[in-house]
Amino acid sequence: MRLDHIAYRVANRDKAADFFKNCLGYRIAEDLPDGFEVNFDDGSKANCYVMLAPEELVTNAPWTSMELHKNGTELEYHKPPELFVSQGTPGSIVDQWVQHRDGVGGIHHLAYQVDSVADTMKEWQEKGYAEFTTEEPLTCPGLVQCFTKPSCITGVIYEFIERETVGFCKENVKDLMNSTKGL
Repeated sequence: MRLDHIAYRVANRDKAADFFKNCLGYRIAEDLPDGFEVNFDDGSKANCYVMLAPEELVTNAPWTSMELHKNGTELEYHKPPELFVSQGTPGSIVDQWVQHRDGVGGIHHLAYQVDSVADTMKEWQEKGYAEFTTEEPLTCPGLVQCFTKPSCITGVIYEFIERETVGFCKENVKDLMNSTKGL
């Protein structure tokens, strides 16, 4: 299990992106320099940026890096997670969530990459760790995902993600956002 990404819902995604660039060294994904838009059935929208950590992630590389010290010992550390920054149009699911948090927003969820979303859902349900926003995981080519409702233990929404590839699926983003309406 590793922290895959941190998702923010904010009042101003450009200000948030500038903060992450200037303070933490993140950059907007080169293949989506203007971000992307999610269109909801009610006509509202969410505008999103995918932000990458300063360290490069090489395709098919492990999610960890190894560092060999002069004395022969190895140190393993996780690469920083991607950031997902969303701003909604007035009245959208994203905007309502931001307004409910004093108009500023904040961290919406923490996404953890797991070996099996279905197995993780089953385990968390059996142990009483969380309820989920959908009965079954959401699937797209190369991705399986689900959201918890806010945890009764930590108050955090968790996403579990099973990856065969780097990136995201816009339809899953929409469905995941819709599944958190009212949370």
